[in-house]
Amino acid sequence: MKLLSVNLGRARAVPYTDHPEGITGIDKQPADGPVRVAAPGPKGVGASGLAGDTVCDTRHHGGDDQAVYAVAREDLDDWERVLGRPLPNGSFGENLTTTGLDVSGARIGERWRVGGELVLEVTAGRIPCRTFQGHLGEKQWVKRFTEKGAPGAYLRVVEPGEVRAGDPVRIVHRPDHEVTVALQFRAATTQRELLPRLLAAGEALHPESLAAARKYVEQYGS
Repeated sequence: MKLLSVNLGRARAVPYTDHPEGITGIDKQPADGPVRVAAPGPKGVGASGLAGDTVCDTRHHGGDDQAVYAVAREDLDDWERVLGRPLPNGSFGENLTTTGLDVSGARIGERWRVGGELVLEVTAGRIPCRTFQGHLGEKQWVKRFTEKGAPGAYLRVVEPGEVRAGDPVRIVHRPDHEVTVALQFRAATTQRELLPRLLAAGEALHPESLAAARKYVEQYGS
């Protein structure tokens, strides 16, 4: 298990974003050298956890619980076959492109050591948006991405550090519950009845997802 690339984006103007200034940093490209990763601060204030990376719409993206976004190269390869087009590392707006790691099958609260210093903790799956669809230029992309159910993972920074392409990724903690990124994603999108199951992940879960699960149980029971 290792990093194939560490990807950074710069703000640019596009016609397909809801950002008030019409800009996005979703177009991420592999970095040439090491990149410092640290907790950026609360959502709405903090942006990306990666130095040199841009998150424009901090209403919905970035912050401590979405500091880093990881996608498996294997999932990009699957989509290449479906779409009939190349998808270079960074195509999904991910910061980390991995290989040998089941990113969407990771458990909420699972911790990865990347390189020698950085420790990340899985918090949730990525919810597709209009900007993502516009960036890919694929019709009904949000629906298709959601139906596949392999969203990649958001992660928070537990221990900061530098990373670069080629660094090993090691799973250093795996919780004993069965709440995976894929399960959390389905509960948040197409199968709301799964929300009570997310509570097993406890405080490791992204706060917004945890709040949604608690609210569902209050209204409908477990």
